[in-house]
Amino acid sequence: MKGFISKDLHPSWVLLLLIVYMAGGYFVAMFVIGLLANWIFGIGLIELATVATNPADHPQGPQVMLLLQGVLQFFAFIVAPLFLLLSLNYRPGDYLNWKTPSPWLLVLLSGILIIAIMPANSVIIQWNAHMSFPDFMRAFEEWARQQEEQLAELTKLITRFNSVPELLIGLVVFAAIPAVGEELVFRGIAQQQIHRWSGNIHVAIWVTGIIFAAIHVQFFGFLPRAILGALFGYLYFWSGRIIVPIVAHFANNGFTVFLLYLQQTRAIDTNIESTEAMPWYSIALSLLVSVGLLYFLRQAFARQPLRPQSIAQAAGTEQQL
Repeated sequence: MKGFISKDLHPSWVLLLLIVYMAGGYFVAMFVIGLLANWIFGIGLIELATVATNPADHPQGPQVMLLLQGVLQFFAFIVAPLFLLLSLNYRPGDYLNWKTPSPWLLVLLSGILIIAIMPANSVIIQWNAHMSFPDFMRAFEEWARQQEEQLAELTKLITRFNSVPELLIGLVVFAAIPAVGEELVFRGIAQQQIHRWSGNIHVAIWVTGIIFAAIHVQFFGFLPRAILGALFGYLYFWSGRIIVPIVAHFANNGFTVFLLYLQQTRAIDTNIESTEAMPWYSIALSLLVSVGLLYFLRQAFARQPLRPQSIAQAAGTEQQL
């Protein structure tokens, strides 16, 4: 497919086009979901809307919501951004450097870093979960907590993994598709375009991380998610390869899904949903290991051969995409 939009389009317009393309992906996904729901569950469009509104009241509600989640994310976060890159006359493989050989030890260590940092991040999770807003924001706080509780109930409903096949489906829907899709959208396109716009890679990384956290609409988990998004951003900036934050993102989500599976099959007796900080010694060890891994990865990625566009990034100059 030959692109029909100029590569030199201002970043603000590229970001706007990204939103438009993702909205288009959403509508295509709803059409596909309607067909699949009828074929798999025998649920028509009118009933589908009812099930999506109150999934707990329908015997096939959890399965329908899994289908909805997976298909929506696939079309809106994977198909749409790739189509945008093609429309801009980019070759996605070159633009995202996914065809560039990447040392798998470094990619694996990037995933291990995300798991290693979890105990340290639990301190921020606890603080954010129990924070209080000023009196003039009381209405917002009540609304935000209500949203948090509703989302928590929905998450419990659709994250029931009592067998290996259910675990594998959970890994695809909650780990693989979000890891690929969200990294394509936020790091692959948004971060690159904000970097073009601002000329400052650190601004691009943190603004993208904040947007990444905000789009999840979980205000009492906002700060740890923003930090996590920024960490993905730095891994992408240091490595110049989209596969690195994708693997790190998959490690974060996949490890959580796997722990839920172990909890639900009674293999472990741990409250995975807890927002309390972990013991101080695990936090201290987490900080030590995470700082060491961050330093090692930064130095190791700097020694890897990159494509010209990534060299421009590493030098801190504005990248003309």
